[in-house]
Amino acid sequence: MSLTRDDCAARDRKDPLAPLREQFELPHGVIYLDGNSLGVLPRETPARVAQVIAQEWGADLIRSWNSAGWMTLPQRIGDKIARLVGAGAGELVVADATSINLYKVLAAALAMQQADAPGRTVIVSERSNFPTDLYIADSLAQQHGCRLELLEPEELLPRLQGPHGADVALLMLTHVNYRTGRMHDMAALTAAAHAAGATAVWDLAHSAGAVAVDLHAANADFAVGCGYKYLNGGPGAPAFVWAHPRHADRFRQPLSGWIGHAAPFEFTPDYRPAPGIARYLCGTPPILSMAALECGVDTVLAAEPLGGMAALRSKSLEMTRLFADLVESRCAGHGLRVVSPRDDALRGSQVCLARDDGAYAIVQALIGRGVIGDFRAPDVLRFGFTPLYLRFVDVWDAVEQLHQVVASGEWCDARFAARAAVT
Repeated sequence: MSLTRDDCAARDRKDPLAPLREQFELPHGVIYLDGNSLGVLPRETPARVAQVIAQEWGADLIRSWNSAGWMTLPQRIGDKIARLVGAGAGELVVADATSINLYKVLAAALAMQQADAPGRTVIVSERSNFPTDLYIADSLAQQHGCRLELLEPEELLPRLQGPHGADVALLMLTHVNYRTGRMHDMAALTAAAHAAGATAVWDLAHSAGAVAVDLHAANADFAVGCGYKYLNGGPGAPAFVWAHPRHADRFRQPLSGWIGHAAPFEFTPDYRPAPGIARYLCGTPPILSMAALECGVDTVLAAEPLGGMAALRSKSLEMTRLFADLVESRCAGHGLRVVSPRDDALRGSQVCLARDDGAYAIVQALIGRGVIGDFRAPDVLRFGFTPLYLRFVDVWDAVEQLHQVVASGEWCDARFAARAAVT
């Protein structure tokens, strides 16, 4: 293709989102294409966490549960995330990990289905869904006398339509697939699930803060999501959980902890679930990590005056399209295949490449050059694009480094072959 690095620099000069990059501490000499695994540190986070430690904890001690609003952090940050995913105020809370929240909503959704339609015994999901989602769904299926059925993306709609869907209790999907970046049509699949009499549960781990999500417009039933990827909340940041208001008060979730009680400081031996989404809380909020998460969420909300998620999505699509085009032109003949959808409507904010051999070593060689992506077994090189802090010249330079790694055979060096604990 005829595009040059200067053309990419010109795009950066015209980019209305470019000032948002200043919100982050980006290491010098690093092109970070792994925000879909761990977001970059916001500049405000260290000072905010230090304030919580030194003042709110150190000086004010237990008084900060009231004076600093610690007790309402799950709702306060939840309302901020709600603005990014098409949920209403008071409908979403921050709590626990994505896996735990998924357990909660799947259990509640199965209880609803078994009360309304006990003959439905199938949980449908995508074969390449994130493994923890499948493990939890399979565990719950066994507990509830159901079975988990795994399908390819193109098989999902036919499975739900007509008489084929009569036995389906739940549809559980990750909105953007972690391995390929393929994005499901949430509205269409939710509508098909409802037409079949099933409940739709969505994992937004690779969506929230990266692509436009409108849970209400899609008429979704439940959703969970991650705080440490595109929301920049830090390693192990708390996750979030949402239930459509029509469901929020129907069932108790199975992890009925004291913070989810209607009146936690009455300390009664009997459990009365809090109204609405607050019943999906369980244990004491982790204040330090929540403070960090709020800083990360604020970096995404900073895009609102500049066009919000629509503007972020537009830049993301430009970057992922550019990356795929450059890989196909600059790295042709080196065995790399773009496996993410080229259709914008089907692609999240990542581009995945596959290679029959050497994929892990190529990623390690790139990391050695300061281009950070990651590897997913057995053969995927994965690159995430966070438009808040990435530039178009970063896209150009990343592909140039990839070209040099594969063209020179640098990846064949033995030092890139040994597998680390995290890939």
